[in-house]
Amino acid sequence: MNETLATRTARNLANLSLAADPGTHLGAEDDLLARFGVSRPTLRQAAKLVERDRLISIRRGAQGGYYAERPDARDAIQSLARFLRMRGANLAHVIQVTRPVSEEAAVAAALHRSPADVEALQAFVATIDARDTPRDLIAAELLMARLISGMSGNPVVELILEIGYSFGLDERGSDLYADPDRRARTRAMQHSLCQAIIDGDADIARLMMRRRSDQFDAWLNLGTAEEKKQA
Repeated sequence: MNETLATRTARNLANLSLAADPGTHLGAEDDLLARFGVSRPTLRQAAKLVERDRLISIRRGAQGGYYAERPDARDAIQSLARFLRMRGANLAHVIQVTRPVSEEAAVAAALHRSPADVEALQAFVATIDARDTPRDLIAAELLMARLISGMSGNPVVELILEIGYSFGLDERGSDLYADPDRRARTRAMQHSLCQAIIDGDADIARLMMRRRSDQFDAWLNLGTAEEKKQA
């Protein structure tokens, strides 16, 4: 397939961004027009492609221009979630895949936590008991998953857990946490898991993450059984 001028310019603009640190000013529009030797409509068409991939941002005003950016797991998850929904994926499918990954993430977090990581996790723990609505608890689960996956130091783990918690809980979270007893149980498990990581106890961190997965499986299977009875 022949490469169009716009796609070639988009590739060059993406490479320019990747060669710079995030937040770096790449130039004003006129600077980039001269650099790439293209027309304004071509540059703007190319910029839309690169901006969609979160490799640049375009700012207006006195400090305006093109800036280097980087996508993160939350950007990638949007397209992946659409694909999963189209294929009929549900929370049980996601947990089946994320279960071993989440255990390894908890172990890595316990082993490699930094003082800053411990401080962030302690700050999270201090908020757990106040999260007593399904929506608050879903937000807490997302935040905890992001903290732990970030502490693992593995970007693949970050992506997989983002899929698990963002997609999965978005699909069934409100139903899953409708019961006050379940919310209390979830908060208790959050406390235990976070404390194990704070203490640097990798074995207990793995065990707590495994128990969480087992509990979610039980709740999901119970919900499926009840749905079949009502059908």
